[in-house]
Amino acid sequence: MKFLPLLLISGVFASFTAKAVEITITCGPSGSDVEFCLKHAQAWAAKTGNTIKNFSPPTSPTEKLALYRQLFAAKSGDIDVVQIDTVWPGLLKDHLTDLKPYSKGIEAEHFPAIIANNSVNGKLLGMPWYTDAGLLYYRKDLLQKYGLRVPQTWEELTQSAAKVQAGERAKGDSDFHGFVFQAKAYEGLTCNALEWVGGQGGGTVVNSDGEITIRNAQAAKALNLAASWIGTISPTGVLNYEEEEARGVFQNANALFMRNWPYAWSLMQKNDSLVKGKVGVAKLPGNPSAAALGGWQLGVSKYSKHQAIAADLVMYMTSASVQKSRAIHGSFNPTLTALYKDKEVLEANEFMGALAEVFANSVARPTTATGLKYPQVSQSFWNAAHEVMSKRATGEEAVSKLESRLKQIRRKHW
Repeated sequence: MKFLPLLLISGVFASFTAKAVEITITCGPSGSDVEFCLKHAQAWAAKTGNTIKNFSPPTSPTEKLALYRQLFAAKSGDIDVVQIDTVWPGLLKDHLTDLKPYSKGIEAEHFPAIIANNSVNGKLLGMPWYTDAGLLYYRKDLLQKYGLRVPQTWEELTQSAAKVQAGERAKGDSDFHGFVFQAKAYEGLTCNALEWVGGQGGGTVVNSDGEITIRNAQAAKALNLAASWIGTISPTGVLNYEEEEARGVFQNANALFMRNWPYAWSLMQKNDSLVKGKVGVAKLPGNPSAAALGGWQLGVSKYSKHQAIAADLVMYMTSASVQKSRAIHGSFNPTLTALYKDKEVLEANEFMGALAEVFANSVARPTTATGLKYPQVSQSFWNAAHEVMSKRATGEEAVSKLESRLKQIRRKHW
């Protein structure tokens, strides 16, 4: 009887025992997100012999978080790799796998603040995938046509939007609006309202020491100004807009200004975009400009039946080559600092080189100070903002009522 060498035997054995598995990842829900997420996930699958299944979550981050919590409460293994919002690591800490055993120290090459945000009790619960900050999109051609500059304050934006809207409508474009943004009662409104309040010097709702600071004249003024936009420079329907609704209006050449995240840039440059070549990007108005910090991470569910393989997918999806490709083709902001000096990345996204200033002045949502109570804090804030914009309360009434509500949530401690 001939005996095969031990190395060959072990290799043959491994080929039979390392069964290919199906890994479910939450790609979506927007078209570009699905496209760029699945493209790279399937490339990983082709390399490893595994297969990918897409789980398309709700569009609203609020609804997405609720779904995750339901699945995690049931200890469901239906999803292996989950997309995690910037404000979720602390909320989902008991349900995510520590990625440090799989990262091989690569986290040192990402923005330190994002790694710190994704770390809870010494465990790395999410690998940064892309980072975000609110931006102002504007029609370069129309500002030039009307002799206007990029607005530096929210009041200047209001005036410029009104002027251009009136001019365009007088020429027959009855569907033209001055400004579109995210005003639906959801997490996106928390981001927008933080930018208005911060840009008026009104603080961050709850400061880093956990003190409730929202009841001030500047915050009330910011909310009142936003309310004045509804039905004037902004359509009443904006009260139900998320990111994609705002983008649709702007990309169809029906708005002068839009507040959105960086992902929208690449979509504006496509051949079917009615504003291709006509769009500029700037930091948000305000003194100081206060862009809400956002971004998404990839994590592995603790209930996944294939945690090590899922972690391998996460490391591939957050690698330099994939982040570079997503930056060039999808304008997703990298979380690897070296890519902000990459020539090809900067050629594809003319605004990325200046984003360091935007990130430096960004305003974080009060997740660290409020801990597990952040969802209640955020919901209370977006509801207060929505009430003002719906003309059911003044800014002064809303911040007073919000302060009382936040004290109830806090009780003795966050």
